[in-house]
Amino acid sequence: MPTKYFIELLILSALWGASFLFMRTTTGDFGPVMLVTLRTGIAALALLPFFIYKKLFPEFKRQWKPIFFLAIANTAVPFCLFSYSTYHLGAGYSSILNATAPMFGALVGFFWLKDNLSKIAIFGLFLGFMGVLLLSLSKIYDVVEVVYLPILAALVATFGYGLSACFSKKYLTGISSLTVAAGSHYFSLLTLFPISLFFWPEANPSLNSWIQVVILGLFCTGIASIMYFRLIANIGAEKAITVAYLVPVFGVIWGIAFLQETMTLNMLLGACLVLVGVALTTGVIRLSKQTNKPVETNQI
Repeated sequence: MPTKYFIELLILSALWGASFLFMRTTTGDFGPVMLVTLRTGIAALALLPFFIYKKLFPEFKRQWKPIFFLAIANTAVPFCLFSYSTYHLGAGYSSILNATAPMFGALVGFFWLKDNLSKIAIFGLFLGFMGVLLLSLSKIYDVVEVVYLPILAALVATFGYGLSACFSKKYLTGISSLTVAAGSHYFSLLTLFPISLFFWPEANPSLNSWIQVVILGLFCTGIASIMYFRLIANIGAEKAITVAYLVPVFGVIWGIAFLQETMTLNMLLGACLVLVGVALTTGVIRLSKQTNKPVETNQI
């Protein structure tokens, strides 16, 4: 991989990792639904000039139905679930759970698309879910409050990412990635806006919170989406998807640096199991000649 694309990959990982930081600090002020409405709205505005310049509206018009499905399954619902999860679990912890998305993609692909799933991949699935179990136990030991629901919310979100990746492979192959990304944000905004009117915060959020939401929507969502699809075009999906393994690294770093979060031994072991499991499931770690092609997922 050329150095400039590797640097872009690191920047993208840092941006997506930072999204967990901003979700942790702003969800309490805005609530999950309002936060995601603002986030997708800002991202939609950021992507609009590129959408117009590339003259993608005719393609968007032809494919609006599958794009609408992705807007719900890959953006609106997962973003809300992760906002809720990150608020309760912390930035680093949620970013680790986010790494299970390619694993769910491989699992959905096996049952729905009849993709090949080798014995090594099945072992990877086992390791990954054991890692999630260890993470769950470690979190329960750390705090008194019940955390099963936020963990479940994060896993439902990553299942949505995996399902959406397979859906895109089946119904949107050959469609411009920018059309899919921009269209998903537009439909997410249209879907969430009327709902968000019932969730406007009682107290007006601080200026600092508003600034963080703008950064979340503009940089961590809009610009990050452009960077991700640029990387897919330049280095291929198989290499671009390695961002899934770097996001937790930055999520943990930002959580420790800015939120004084801690990394326990159980969390570290659980994170290692998740990452190794995902790598085996998607074929990034190759132990045999028969490997699985990594599933492309557009994550948080």
